[in-house]
Amino acid sequence: MLAIKSLKSRNLILLESISGSRSFGLATENSDTDIRGVYYLPKEDFFGLHYIPQISNETNDITYYEIGRFVELLQKNNPNILEVLASPEDCIQHKNPLMELLKPEDFLSKLCKDTFAGYAISQIRKAKGLNKKILNPIDKERKTILDFCYVLKNQGSVSLKKWLRESGKDQEKCGLVSIDNTKGMFALFYSETGDLNYKGIIQNEEANQVSVSSVPKDENPVAYLFCNLDAYSTYCKDYREYWKWVSERNEDRYNVNQTHGQNYDSKNMMHTIRLLQSCEQIFKTGSLNIRVENREELLEIKAGNWSYEAVMDKAESLIQSIEHYHSRSTLPEFPDLDKTTKILVNIREELYQIS
Repeated sequence: MLAIKSLKSRNLILLESISGSRSFGLATENSDTDIRGVYYLPKEDFFGLHYIPQISNETNDITYYEIGRFVELLQKNNPNILEVLASPEDCIQHKNPLMELLKPEDFLSKLCKDTFAGYAISQIRKAKGLNKKILNPIDKERKTILDFCYVLKNQGSVSLKKWLRESGKDQEKCGLVSIDNTKGMFALFYSETGDLNYKGIIQNEEANQVSVSSVPKDENPVAYLFCNLDAYSTYCKDYREYWKWVSERNEDRYNVNQTHGQNYDSKNMMHTIRLLQSCEQIFKTGSLNIRVENREELLEIKAGNWSYEAVMDKAESLIQSIEHYHSRSTLPEFPDLDKTTKILVNIREELYQIS
């Protein structure tokens, strides 16, 4: 099995470049050094049964792509891969002359609107979701469906729990009967002695719906109950997502965001704005230069010195600009697959000395 050490010892690396914040010109003293590159497989592996499309270290801060996989992702206008191909000269640590055959302009197309801006917009949605989670934390103690039940009273309603408490009744002694032609409405009966064997409003705390009981025809309801099952379902979904987010979030990064108090993931939003700027540049100029021209502005966003609203306004302005330049761009709708695949074939023929 090939590993990064083997790629280097066997001279299989075609391109190796510093990537990420350092290539964008956004590095600070605490920034990691990410490496991205391209390799080719030994002849026996490529023509045999051991094709390996990608090799990374355990932390994924060093990743190499097999030349075929690299070209395939370029043809799909993958932002990360296009940025590797467009690496600034001062970031390139090794480059085989054959890699000069792959030029960004042969791959840039209007598809970048989906891959660059589309991804950025998905991150904006995540930022809005994070904003909602930070501003609206959900208690660890999970609510039950009883919290979404209400008893009609006069011209309004009161919560079921309040009604039970004030009337001195137990939910276990209640019996519900569905009311025809309504949604979530029930007639509520009560058996003080419990001898009518009503099922209660819920049979256990984990119940996802109220219970209905068999009620003698001569019994009269003591109240009418509405169960807001839609609201309960929404709450359950929000509860699962919130506590999943809590369990998976990067605590150091979350604490930084809490410290600056702007209610969004500032590092992620900095890169989202940068990605939108790259997309705007592609359609405005027909080229990709990944070294940013507004370092200080982007670092201000990363530091949380911009309000959530200001960042969202900036993103919206860039999206509108992308739409404008995209509609006027002379870039092709898609990369020329025949041309770029032929370039890949030429590279492989040179590497494996095939004539």
